[in-house]
Amino acid sequence: MKGHILLVEDEPDISALVAYHLARESYRVRTAADGQEGLEALHRERPDLLVLDLMLPGMSGLDLLREIRRRAELASLPVILLTALREESDRVEGLRLGADDYISKPFSPEELVLRVEAVLRRVRQHPPSGAGGTLVQAGPVTIDTDAARVEVDGVPAELTPTEYRLLLVMAERRGRVQSRTQLLEAVWETRAEITTRTVDMHVQRLRAKLGDAAPWLETVRGFGYRFRAEPPRR
Repeated sequence: MKGHILLVEDEPDISALVAYHLARESYRVRTAADGQEGLEALHRERPDLLVLDLMLPGMSGLDLLREIRRRAELASLPVILLTALREESDRVEGLRLGADDYISKPFSPEELVLRVEAVLRRVRQHPPSGAGGTLVQAGPVTIDTDAARVEVDGVPAELTPTEYRLLLVMAERRGRVQSRTQLLEAVWETRAEITTRTVDMHVQRLRAKLGDAAPWLETVRGFGYRFRAEPPRR
């Protein structure tokens, strides 16, 4: 099996279609029809990735995502959102809460499979090993690439896989401006219909987690973002 996927989707036809295409690509798939059922499934067994519909009966997809990110054992769980085109504000909120990617309905099941593969590939490029490895030092940020561990001034920072990959790419390219398109290609590994606002929301969330080190992540207006090579001016 290539991985264990939990799909939370209340429309039976969509759930069956997505599960079929994922299973055909050798993923083990469990399904849940609402947010509460999804939360219970997460408690029973942590998947490798969650595919989450936003419009769910009872506990909404956003409520479930908030609950996931509050819990230490689920805080780094990769999440792909399924959204309707009209739900732009919900999509933005989902990214702010730490979703790794989203795909808009109606969508191609083949595209969803590719998105799942891309997110899991980012996770598995730097699996936690528990041992120290190659260190990337950028200002107050230290990234242990073998353990996929980040510290800011010696204090561990809990990042999602996509936040980790975004920070690593920018730290490795510190001092150089990165356009949103460059970051989409390097971090999300896709040229598909992902808007540049996805990058903005992840940078915003990453800054919040960097705390006092947030000014090291600089916005270069009209161009993109840069991890500073020199300390920011006070």
